[in-house]
Amino acid sequence: MTLGPGGNDPNRFGTEAFYASLGRAFVAMCAVVPILFLIEALDVWLGAGFDAAAGIIPRSIEGLDGVFFSPFLHHGFDHLYSNSIPLILLGTFVLAAGVRRFLWSTLVIVLVSGFGVWFTGSPNSIVVGASGVIFGYLGLLLMRGIVERSWWNFAVVLLVGLLYGWQLIGILPTDERISWQGHLFGLVGGMVAAIVFRRRRPDPDPYAESPLTMP
Repeated sequence: MTLGPGGNDPNRFGTEAFYASLGRAFVAMCAVVPILFLIEALDVWLGAGFDAAAGIIPRSIEGLDGVFFSPFLHHGFDHLYSNSIPLILLGTFVLAAGVRRFLWSTLVIVLVSGFGVWFTGSPNSIVVGASGVIFGYLGLLLMRGIVERSWWNFAVVLLVGLLYGWQLIGILPTDERISWQGHLFGLVGGMVAAIVFRRRRPDPDPYAESPLTMP
């Protein structure tokens, strides 16, 4: 048996701390989705017109605030249903790596995806939805697997690819009803966040004691 310093590391796959962190992150992400459903229900039932008021309207000053608000809005419940499961799944693994990194990474994704849509989207459109954030989390996990050499991040991306691979075509301009710009820039934003907020390995201490090894 080997007892090393990483036995209680929540970022190390297989440790009790890792699974505990993953469980807490899953509960937290499951709590986010009902809030999105409540917002959509209020929009539908009250006829509040949240999409028009707080969605991204490309190259319009009036639609600039949508960069921050649009991830919380959706074009109906079908749109929200399609985003809910991948948001929970990917968000869980991103959040499990740390609340601070999750919040800063999400902010970068929202800004890159939102401004990408605002600058390049059709001025006759109103863009809402959390799919830019979802693609951002996908790009983050993929790049995090590279820069942090974390194979389980690759495993998550592979799983999501198998389950939702057909949605990955959303980064291409194949359907005018889908904001491929939000997906593409979200993916880029996630990759940038993974590099900026990567977990830096401490320099090895040449005077540190070796792990205790027992047969």
